[in-house]
Amino acid sequence: MSRKTLFAGSLTALVALSCAAAQAEPQSASLAPQVAPADQSAPDADAQMAPRLQRQIVSYASNETPGTIVIDTPHTFLYYVLGDGKAIRYGIGVGRQGFTWSGTRQVVRKAEWPDWYPPPEMIARQPYLPRMIGGGPGNPLGARAMYIGGTEYRIHGTNDPSSIGKFMSSGCIRLTNEDVEDLYNRVQIGAKVIVLPMHTPTQTAQQKPQARRMSWNITQPSSLY
Repeated sequence: MSRKTLFAGSLTALVALSCAAAQAEPQSASLAPQVAPADQSAPDADAQMAPRLQRQIVSYASNETPGTIVIDTPHTFLYYVLGDGKAIRYGIGVGRQGFTWSGTRQVVRKAEWPDWYPPPEMIARQPYLPRMIGGGPGNPLGARAMYIGGTEYRIHGTNDPSSIGKFMSSGCIRLTNEDVEDLYNRVQIGAKVIVLPMHTPTQTAQQKPQARRMSWNITQPSSLY
């Protein structure tokens, strides 16, 4: 293995700890992938995840317009509302302790194989981070990114399926590359994004409240990532 390959692998693992580093489940039916993985030789991400985290159509009662994204933070699910009492449910990774947040926003931009620029606040906390990583398989934002307006947060891919279902980012929402490609092809610019708070009435004893939850109104963006 070359030194360049080793560096890329180490960098991806390092940055994964940043931004790029459970409610009863509704009855579900399987959903065939809509987009083939970019790398056909890569292992099947679904095979590495618990069944509950695998992409599937589920019963989901909602008054939201079809196309709305609902992020269930405490249960690490993202719902893409289909209407007629159905949604596509994806397993996700969310913010670690102190970096969860809630609010209602919109998708303002979409990008394929995006470049990653760590925001100044993240660099201040982790000065060893690179100032920019070009888009590609080694980029911590993965294959696709959907940018949430008024924030530095994104819904993006990851090359590390083991991070799905965990609380380990700096506020961004991550899916496997296969799932983020599927979601990317469905989501429109301007789609509503609803992020539910970490602490909910149905929270179990194992799902302890975060020490600090970030939220904002529609006119005040967050400055933490």
